[in-house]
Amino acid sequence: MTSPFTTKTLSFLRSLRRNNDRDWFRSRKHQYEQHVRGPMIELLARLANDLPSFAPELISDPRVSLYRIYRDTRFSADKKPLKTHVAAHFPTKGFARNEGAGLYLEIAPGWVWIGGGMYMPSSLDLRAIRAHIAVNHRKLHRIVTGPSFRDAVGELDGEQLSRTPQGYAPDHPACRYLRFKQFLAGREFEADLAVRDRFYPQVLTIFRAVAPLARFLNTPLLAERQTITQASILRNGAFPPDLPRNGRHRVVPTSTL
Repeated sequence: MTSPFTTKTLSFLRSLRRNNDRDWFRSRKHQYEQHVRGPMIELLARLANDLPSFAPELISDPRVSLYRIYRDTRFSADKKPLKTHVAAHFPTKGFARNEGAGLYLEIAPGWVWIGGGMYMPSSLDLRAIRAHIAVNHRKLHRIVTGPSFRDAVGELDGEQLSRTPQGYAPDHPACRYLRFKQFLAGREFEADLAVRDRFYPQVLTIFRAVAPLARFLNTPLLAERQTITQASILRNGAFPPDLPRNGRHRVVPTSTL
């Protein structure tokens, strides 16, 4: 399948890297829309059709998935105004923005990165994930050592503690996974993969391999959020006005939890 990206995509991103300036970008924004943002939106549309076959819980929608080109420089020493890559993330339904595990794709002047996982879990989420791992570590092990995962992305990656976290025995059978503070799985390619016919099949291969990891990480978090939501409903005796009714009661759809 032909990639939506072309050599003009990479050419624009490389020029942007050399000319990271708002005025330069403003005068060439039509090129960005045509060669960078437009193709990414086309890719998201393709994935919106294909993700449901293996990861129906993931979102592929430009309004949610597509990252803005403008950098937030308020708290950064680097005041360059623009990102020099184009990226999209594919979050899981039921989470607030920037929460939960999902998939990710980035095209930069020098590389393509395809993968997913969980980059910065909160301390509460990390605690819930570790409790889930402690009980279900065999399932996690099967995911990250299975042939499809290893062939697509290699090994589970991410920052780790030097020892088993507090509350777990040093010889806990899940100790190798309990030490993780991040849960990342992906693969980096040369930038020109983005313009090759094998680009989209490669995206699908990696996303299929990493989606079970994201689903495993999200399982305890979704359960926790569902419990909190149901407790809030019982406590307040009210439902959000937009939830559909089922007889006299409202049914809480999974996507709102």
